Amino acid sequence: MNRSAEDELFALLEDAGVAAALRAPLSRYGALVLEAGRRVNLTGAKSPGALADHLLDSLMVVPHVREPLVDVGSGAGFPGIPIAIAAGIPVTLIETTAKKAAFLAKALEELNLPGDVIARRAEDAGRDDTLRERFASGTARALSGATTVAELLLPLIAPGGVAILQRGRLDARERGAVEDAALMLGGRLESELPLEGERRILLLRKERATPARFPRRPGVPEKRPLCMEALVSRRTPR
Repeated sequence: MNRSAEDELFALLEDAGVAAALRAPLSRYGALVLEAGRRVNLTGAKSPGALADHLLDSLMVVPHVREPLVDVGSGAGFPGIPIAIAAGIPVTLIETTAKKAAFLAKALEELNLPGDVIARRAEDAGRDDTLRERFASGTARALSGATTVAELLLPLIAPGGVAILQRGRLDARERGAVEDAALMLGGRLESELPLEGERRILLLRKERATPARFPRRPGVPEKRPLCMEALVSRRTPR
């Protein structure tokens, strides 16, 4: 392990005001990501400074999660692993790429965190009876468009639970599409919480069971995002 990277991350988290009890495990996790990143393309963050930003961004979600938690498209583990560290809850990490899934399993073991890693596409996981509508909260970060993420997350969330989407800029067209898609998937856009700059958190509350036809076949949610095409055609002058 790159000890100097761990020390630098610890100092950066301290400067950012992260609680003392969380600095060591978060900086250790960050060092694991940087070390593994030399062999596997886990994330674009290649320095302690860039990695610290990912850690801090992940912590913004913690007030909204409940157990059990699922994280879709986990990649290097953001935000699922930092949330598990900070909230003290187990996490189920869903990641398609085998090498990334292997890293996630190793990270959970080395950090002594309870949780599972599922090396499957989110579309397949959402149709698995052992996973479908089993989670009180779910997260996804930097995965795809907002309506695509909603289609991948909401089938996994139990009625009464919440899907937590970390987004950047969101124009009126995409916001309207998210609202419509959430309704189709058994939820509703409960709130939009602005963060620094153009970043925001969208909370999609699950109100009823997701129709059995969702999620659609692997690849379709990204190729044909729910409600986006209809919204465009409805607003395009003829």
